[in-house]
Amino acid sequence: MTNTCHRSVLLLSASLLLAPALDASAQQPPRGARASKIDQALGQALDAGGGGQRVIVTVKPGYRGGIRRALEQRGARIDGEEAATDALVTVLSAAAAADLATRPEIDTIALDSPVFAQGAGQRWGGVASRSRAADAASPAPVPVVDTTLRATLGLPLPSGTPNGAGIGVAIIDSGIAPSANINITAFFDLTHGGVVPVRPYDDYGHGTHIAGLIGSDGTLSARQFKGIAPAVNLVGLKVLDGTGQGQTSDVIRALNFVTANKDRLHVQIVNLSLGHPIFAPAADDPLDRAVEKAVSSGLVVITSAGNLGINPDTGLPGYAGVTSPCNSPSAICVGAAMTQNTVQRDDDVVAPYSSRGPSWYDGFAKPDLVAPGHRLASDTTTTSYLYTQLVSSRGQAANGQPLLVLSGTSMAAAVTSGVAALVLDAHNRLSDDQPSLTPNLVKAILEYTSVAVHANSVANPSVADASQDADYLTQGAGEVNAAGAIALARSIDTSKRVGAWWLTKGITPASTIGGSSVDWSQKVLWNDTVLGGDLPYANNIIWGTNIIWGTNIIWGTNIIWGTNIIWGTNIVWGTNIIWGTNIIWGTNIIWGTNIIWGTNIIWGTSAQEGVF
Repeated sequence: MTNTCHRSVLLLSASLLLAPALDASAQQPPRGARASKIDQALGQALDAGGGGQRVIVTVKPGYRGGIRRALEQRGARIDGEEAATDALVTVLSAAAAADLATRPEIDTIALDSPVFAQGAGQRWGGVASRSRAADAASPAPVPVVDTTLRATLGLPLPSGTPNGAGIGVAIIDSGIAPSANINITAFFDLTHGGVVPVRPYDDYGHGTHIAGLIGSDGTLSARQFKGIAPAVNLVGLKVLDGTGQGQTSDVIRALNFVTANKDRLHVQIVNLSLGHPIFAPAADDPLDRAVEKAVSSGLVVITSAGNLGINPDTGLPGYAGVTSPCNSPSAICVGAAMTQNTVQRDDDVVAPYSSRGPSWYDGFAKPDLVAPGHRLASDTTTTSYLYTQLVSSRGQAANGQPLLVLSGTSMAAAVTSGVAALVLDAHNRLSDDQPSLTPNLVKAILEYTSVAVHANSVANPSVADASQDADYLTQGAGEVNAAGAIALARSIDTSKRVGAWWLTKGITPASTIGGSSVDWSQKVLWNDTVLGGDLPYANNIIWGTNIIWGTNIIWGTNIIWGTNIIWGTNIVWGTNIIWGTNIIWGTNIIWGTNIIWGTNIIWGTSAQEGVF
């Protein structure tokens, strides 16, 4: 999925005033079913009596013009219109929203929720304000040791390729600061209305860190710190302001813009290291709808899972904390792994803060996989908000180049975007006659070649328990493996007919990383089903562009996390997962003492500095 400043937390808390949910169906949504035309956040905000609320109205195809005219005749101002997703942005009172929801032309009405760097609106990283005096008295940056990030992914490959050349990655975030390290081919600012081409900038610093992890060539650090795909082209779309906050409608506008202009911009991948809490089923969530639209157009969309995996007061793990748009079925939702800054994989664990599944409302098995995301050094500017506020996260390369060390699923998503660029590049190099890899196939390749992660030990969550693997709701299919994903991508002939065996050569399902052989997970999570065996090796229709991930399949092994799953009452995933006292799916989900889902939504104020 995830951090912001204290001011942003207060703004979010004000917009989600504690109040009864709109109706019982919003509190107890049936699995995969539509709970209400009005999402939970908007229902609470309207019931709290806070006056007009900025909303996203999604209408049925063909009715957008009529609804727009009806709203304008009632005096409403239309602040935005998205033809691609049949959505209008406006401000509605409680009475107007309730009246509009009764019209059959209306699909959904959602709060134009605040979005934050990495995804959910809680206080992700403790970016608390500091005094100028404290900054002045702070110690000089501490030198950063050599990173093992590329090596633990199996990079560089012996041949030295691929490197992401010719692949475009759109970063929808807080911007990108221009640098000799990265190639920015286009940049747009959406924080002041519209999609405005401007000179690249990043006053917050989050997007620059993401950009460096994806595509820095390491020029400024004398090649000490390089991104995963150092030859990619980056397109920046600024939707977060100088404090890391934005609006859902701006993210949707950015997604729709990239989808409509992907060929002109030469973009194949979209990185979304931001989001908001899940307030509605994925089919009703305007942001998820935009993601599905982007994927169906051929874009690979990679999202962060969120950083709600652990109760900050008790240290106990929690489930069902993934955020939107991580819950989008076709998105590649990425959690964070801790590599202990070693190359070998046997000590890797899922970061305790990394959000676990299932997704709220739908119960989708998420995340799809995990990737290194803990204490990663990347590009920064010394004037950015994050660099000035996160004093203890400052670092530098051996030559003195400033760096910022951050943790979170934001970083993990960026790493995965870089790996996806290498996968596309590797396949493109095979032949000019082969169709490109579809987004579903890229997702299947990343999952199938991933490496299982051991469970965290009870005594120390940062230590691997070699006796068992982490469950699917914690690690997804496994930890991303660039070497394996590239090897599989290089062996697939997409020109073969549907149903054919499309490997051009035999593949051993293992990779050599740090001198040791590691087995691929050979698993693909398809909604709430685990697929295995030879399925991803065949040119099957489910890897096509127009298939929503998780649909149109009836085989595989169902994911049953324990012996008793009663939807609507209690869910036991794994062996008695407990955060606080219990997980109740329906009326409430209680996560310790600070986070309560269902009747009310409360975001705690605990901070973990540098986690995004």
